[in-house]
Amino acid sequence: MIKTMDQAEKDAALHVADLMAAAARTAPKASGKDKIVTLILTDGDKYALAEKMRCIAKERDEAFIERDSYNVEASHCVVLIGATSLPFGLTHCHMCGFENCAEMKKAGANCAFNITDLGIAVGSAVSVAADHRIDNRVMYSAGAAAVRMGLFPEDVRVCYGIPLYTGAKSIFFDRGAGAVLL
Repeated sequence: MIKTMDQAEKDAALHVADLMAAAARTAPKASGKDKIVTLILTDGDKYALAEKMRCIAKERDEAFIERDSYNVEASHCVVLIGATSLPFGLTHCHMCGFENCAEMKKAGANCAFNITDLGIAVGSAVSVAADHRIDNRVMYSAGAAAVRMGLFPEDVRVCYGIPLYTGAKSIFFDRGAGAVLL
């Protein structure tokens, strides 16, 4: 069997995506409770995400979201990392700006512990990609599109997307106006 360089690079990105999902899950939690959920999108699901991002870009008139969508489309896969919005039930906390978890939930806000844990999980995941020399970019835009698509359980309202790419030049640089996509 002969494996081409392109196939080896794609296989490496998919393998690293699995490792990133594991790193996100096992990342230290400020709260001590696991509220992290991960997904990995490839092929048609990845293209559907890119298309949803373009719809959101048009709806919001945000050029950067459209730009990000082309990076998602050109990537091998996208790692999605979200946090559930379930509160802890604390009677006194103030971390989120509310007196307690009941007030936070009533206002539709997000638990500061869960969002902090999401940031730790994303950092842990991208460090795995960096350790394996896989080009990546953390994208709010891809995460927002994934949530709008209903890819996660209903209690995940905050998510980041991390597309992965291997190639001679990172597709995540030189992304300004007029940039050429590979």
